[in-house]
Amino acid sequence: MTKIPFDNSYVRLPDGFFVRRAPTPVAAPRLIRLNRALAANLGMDPDWLAGSAGVRMLAGNSVPEGAEPIATAYAGHQFGNFAPQLGDGRAVLLGEVVDRDGQRRDIQLKGAGPTPFSRRGDGRAALGPVLREYLVSEAMAALGIPTTRALAAVATGELVVRETRLPGAVLARVAASHIRVGTFQYFAARGDAEAVRTLADHALARHYPEASSAEHPYRALLDGVVARQAELVASWLLVGFVHGVMNTDNMSVAGETIDYGPCAFLDAYDPRTSFSSIDAHGRYAYGQQPGIALWNLTRLAEALLPLLADDEAAVEAAEALLAGFGPRFEKAYHDGLAHKLGLSADRDGAVALADDLLARMAENRADFTLTFRRLCDAAERPEADAGVRDLFVDPTEYDAWAVRWRKLLDEEGRTPAATASAMRAINPAFIPRNHHVEAMIAAAVEQGDFGPFEELLAVLSRPYDDQPAHACYAEAPEGGGADYRTFCGT
Repeated sequence: MTKIPFDNSYVRLPDGFFVRRAPTPVAAPRLIRLNRALAANLGMDPDWLAGSAGVRMLAGNSVPEGAEPIATAYAGHQFGNFAPQLGDGRAVLLGEVVDRDGQRRDIQLKGAGPTPFSRRGDGRAALGPVLREYLVSEAMAALGIPTTRALAAVATGELVVRETRLPGAVLARVAASHIRVGTFQYFAARGDAEAVRTLADHALARHYPEASSAEHPYRALLDGVVARQAELVASWLLVGFVHGVMNTDNMSVAGETIDYGPCAFLDAYDPRTSFSSIDAHGRYAYGQQPGIALWNLTRLAEALLPLLADDEAAVEAAEALLAGFGPRFEKAYHDGLAHKLGLSADRDGAVALADDLLARMAENRADFTLTFRRLCDAAERPEADAGVRDLFVDPTEYDAWAVRWRKLLDEEGRTPAATASAMRAINPAFIPRNHHVEAMIAAAVEQGDFGPFEELLAVLSRPYDDQPAHACYAEAPEGGGADYRTFCGT
C-alpha cells in the first residue's frame, strides 16, 4: 500500500480524549469524486487514491499504514441546551498529515460507522448530505472563506434508513483540526481542569503557536479564537451564508467553518432568514450569527476560566477578552461591505450607505448576491442601473440610494473600470444556490446521475468569474426562495 505521511498528534493526548475505533467496512465502495489538487497538497498520490486500494481506504474498508483511527470526545450546547457527552458518533479520524504548506491537517471519514458516541445511531451518512458538504465546503474555499475541505466522496453500495431508505456514502474531510468549543466543554463539565489545560496546550501548539510565549498564554488562546471567529462570521455574512446549526460542538477553535448540515445561502435578503427545519425559533438565523458566535465564545471562556486567573480575576479577564469580539466583527463586516460597494473602508459615509442599502434590499426582497454583483456593472456603466432596479419591488428605492453611492464613488478618484474590477473580485457571481443544490442532490440520489454535481462543482470553483455558458446557475429562484427548508441529514 502506498505510504501516506501520517504524523499524528491528537492520539498522543490521554485516552479520555478519544476512543480508538476503526471504520466499519462497507459493502461495495465506489469513488464518486476525488479532490485531486487537495490530495496532492496533502502529500498523497491522487492516482493511488483513485485506485481500488485508495478507494477502500477512503470508504473505511482498510486502515492504511501509519493511521491511528479514533473517535473524539466532546460535549456541546445544542440550541442552547447542554449535552455533556456527544462525540464523533459517525466519524472516524484516521490521522494527521502535514501538507506542503507546512500546515497540519486532520483526515476524517464521515459516515464511517458506529462508535461509542453514536447514541443508538447507525454511524452512517446518506448520499445527499455528503454531496452537500462536499460541494458547499469547496465553494466556501473558492470564495476565500476558512473552511474544512472535502477530499473525496465515496458511495458505499448500502442503504441507510432515515425517513426513507437512501443510498449511503462516506465523506473524507480535511480540517485544520476537529477541536471544538464543545471539546473544552466536555472536560470542563467533568471538573477535569488538568484535561482542559492539556487540551489548551495542544490547541496553542497547533493553532496559535505565537500565543504560547505570551505573558498569559491561555488568555492569548481565547483572544485568538475570538479574533478568528469574529472575522469568520463576518465573511459568512458578506456572502449571505447561513450556517444553520451553530451549536458549540459545531464551532472550531481553529477558526474554520465546520459541519455543513442545514446550511444554505440567502436568495432574497432578509436578516431573519432561517432555513433549518429544526430551528423553529430562528436562533441561528442569518442576522443572529454574530450574537450566537459571541454566545458560543462565552461558553469557551467559561471552560477556560481556571486557566485565565484566580477567582474573580478570571471572570474579569474573560469579559475583557470577549469584549473584543464586537469591535473586531464590526470592523471586518463593515470594511467588507464598503469594499463590496467599491469604497475604501475609511470612506466617510460608507457604513451608513451600506446599512441603508441592506435596509432597502430587505424591504424590497432584493436578491443578495445579484444586487451586489450587478452593482459591479453599474459602477462601470450607469445604464446598467436597470439590472439592479429590476431586483427591487419599488425601483425608486434603489434610485434614491444610487445617487448617494455615486457621489462617494466619485470621491474615491478611481476610474469606473478599476472600481468595477475590484468589486467583481469580491462580489461573487455564483454561490451554491439552494434550488440548484437540491436539484443536484435529487439527480444523484434518485437517478444515480452525478453530472449536475460535477457541473455545479466546476462552476462554483470560479465564483468570481463571469461564466456566460453557465449563467443559469446565477439565477435566483422564483419567489425569492423564502419557503426553502434544509434538513440536518444525520
